[in-house]
Amino acid sequence: MSREKKGSGDRGLHVRVKTAAGRRESSTRWLERQLNDPYVRRAKADGYRSRAAYKLLEIDEKHRLLKPGYRVVDLGAAPGGWCQVAVDKVKSTQDAPKVVGIDYLEMDFLPGLAFLQKDFLDDDAPDAIMAALGGKPDVVLSDMAAPTTGHRQTDHLRTTHLFEVAIDFAQQNLVPGGSFLAKVFRGGTENQLLTELKRDFKTVAHIKPPASRKESPELYVIAKGFRGIDPEE
Repeated sequence: MSREKKGSGDRGLHVRVKTAAGRRESSTRWLERQLNDPYVRRAKADGYRSRAAYKLLEIDEKHRLLKPGYRVVDLGAAPGGWCQVAVDKVKSTQDAPKVVGIDYLEMDFLPGLAFLQKDFLDDDAPDAIMAALGGKPDVVLSDMAAPTTGHRQTDHLRTTHLFEVAIDFAQQNLVPGGSFLAKVFRGGTENQLLTELKRDFKTVAHIKPPASRKESPELYVIAKGFRGIDPEE
């Protein structure tokens, strides 16, 4: 690794990573990006498990999704950055957790969080979430993203499917007036799904928080003011 001067202050040193034997060039680029990412450094300093915490913090600062006493579901929760923000914002406690996170990956214990290590795509996952939450959620969050295959059409379909199942869960379980926030990718938001959201929520918009890397294709869809679903539909 080498360092070169690049301005002053927090960006004073730019870390360059040399490609090592056995390390792919893409891995080297990822490592260099991580070492030079100010949000990664901030996350370590502030005690957040991932830089993604700042995406939710920035979105919530503008849209006020998370309020004390709210119940929250976090789909695709690991490693827990969004859960940390949600637990703090809604004042969730270990004795009466108001935040439920689910992920097939392991996650370290977080006070105030009820965590389910389970695949959200399992048929019984929605019931397990609702049982752990003990009431309808005020907010459904989803930072889920399918592992990329390198095949654009396949990745598009897999990401869209995760967005679709997150929408379905929100539609079936949110309290009236509730909010939904989910990750999508440019070109990955199907018109039909957006039409559904606009039918069921008062406001629907795309947002790209400052913490989202400029080169990343990710966007977030935020839907507020859930109208509720007619049980006869």
